[in-house]
Amino acid sequence: MQPIRKTILSTRPVSAALVRAAQSKNIELEAISFIETEAIEDVEVQQEIEQAALQKAAIVFTSMNAVKAVTDMLDQQVPEWRIYCIGHKTQELVSDYFGAQSIAATADHAMALADAIIEDSPEEVFFFCGNNRRDELPHQLQEHNIVVNEITVYQTRLLPHKVDKAYDAVVFFSPSAVDSFFKLNKLPEHTIVYAIGNTTKAAVKKYCSNPVKVGDSPDKEALIRKVITSS
Repeated sequence: MQPIRKTILSTRPVSAALVRAAQSKNIELEAISFIETEAIEDVEVQQEIEQAALQKAAIVFTSMNAVKAVTDMLDQQVPEWRIYCIGHKTQELVSDYFGAQSIAATADHAMALADAIIEDSPEEVFFFCGNNRRDELPHQLQEHNIVVNEITVYQTRLLPHKVDKAYDAVVFFSPSAVDSFFKLNKLPEHTIVYAIGNTTKAAVKKYCSNPVKVGDSPDKEALIRKVITSS
């Protein structure tokens, strides 16, 4: 076996296929989760989702976690929604449950999705989100007089861990994971940071001056593959 050439830390779980892809290039890919998400399962959230389900509503999903939380609550009911979403994997989940015809628009980041919604000019939207959601999208919609009914359907908790090695690259997928990582860790100067998007990059820059490379899309697996091929 060839000696390990590089070490990469992913701050969320990765597939066995990605670990093997890294090994084929003599790269050690480790995964440590620095956040966890949990659906909010209470009567109030259930009722808000049920009320939205009665309408031919415009719906916004910016994460897979929100889609999973809402579809679990719908319990096989399929409303006639027009859905706006961010990212390929989120789009796949929406298509699987609601059908491809439900998708009104997709985008790679929040501001681009906001532009698509504004172009369609619905009077109101239902925004299913987490407790740490970003402000940009709802603010942009409200600036254009679109009513945003915000329903928090999942929460994110930090899981700080002290890491015991110096990695050649560290990969972040959310500002929350960045905050969690830097609670107990600092990065060596030689470590290259990869971020899923510009908001995550900005979060990294609050803690260190290491170089930060941004993914080409919100596809998490594609970002890991980019790190492997670049290492």
